[in-house]
Amino acid sequence: MKIIINWLINTVAVTIAAFLIPGVKLTGLGAALLAAVVLGLVNAVIKPIFIILTLPINILTLGLFTLVINALMVLLVGKLVPGFEVSGFGWAMLFSIILTIVSAILNAMTKE
Repeated sequence: MKIIINWLINTVAVTIAAFLIPGVKLTGLGAALLAAVVLGLVNAVIKPIFIILTLPINILTLGLFTLVINALMVLLVGKLVPGFEVSGFGWAMLFSIILTIVSAILNAMTKE
């Protein structure tokens, strides 16, 4: 049950972030649901590999390079999910920042 709630929270966060950012297009609820799932899978599988490979750069930038990695993950999801389009790297970075903020707020509101 917790997984479904987290999935729905992430779907709402993706929808809100896409609504706020003009460079991100989302065609409907199905695309938002799929984007939330694929983004979760990409963050669970591919992102840790990128973090390890870029560890020296990440240490030198005091972790700020993680924002770049997050933007790359959003761009990848934009290529994989039909109905979810990201116009460029800057929009992907802004989307990842807004998504993190909205997701944190929604998770805090649903905590018991």
